[in-house]
Amino acid sequence: MNVQLPARMSKAAFLDWVEGRGERYELDRGRVIMTTGGSRAHWQITANLFKALDARLDPEKWSVLPEFGVDLESESIRYPDIIVDRAGEAPRDLTATAPVFIAEVLSPSSERVDLGDKSSEYLRLSNLVTYCVFAQDAMKAWVWTRGLGGSPGGFPPGPEVLEGESAVIQITALGFVLPLKEVYARVRMD
Repeated sequence: MNVQLPARMSKAAFLDWVEGRGERYELDRGRVIMTTGGSRAHWQITANLFKALDARLDPEKWSVLPEFGVDLESESIRYPDIIVDRAGEAPRDLTATAPVFIAEVLSPSSERVDLGDKSSEYLRLSNLVTYCVFAQDAMKAWVWTRGLGGSPGGFPPGPEVLEGESAVIQITALGFVLPLKEVYARVRMD
């Protein structure tokens, strides 16, 4: 089946157009792109991450949202796998108002974008504290944390790469640690 996508759209037009569609789309610098679903490992990692964050964060302060919109300077609207945003925002909002944590789970087709274009877009968000990208085929995470790596108040030039069962992501600004072993629970590495 061929899907005819609009050539270019404004952010407002995209948000009106995409609402209620069954397929998944993002706005990439003004251009509508269709995104694909994920594998079992992708969804298990996403579910584990959601549960871990939801259990650790105060629901009066934070909302943990899967596949929720982020409005970016680059004329893009992205839908990361997981966002932590302020709690209590307007129920009809279509994008996060102040995301502090964003996570993506790599797929073979998304690796270049998640570690490249998206990281540069997300790291420009003024409220963002941590951006994580998780591999599907290995217990591995790329983590950008504001204020680490000799860049006070900003992000380091590259991610910290964490691997293996004993690796732990320190998210000091939100007051918790996140063991990779927990994020990868029930994920078979074949």
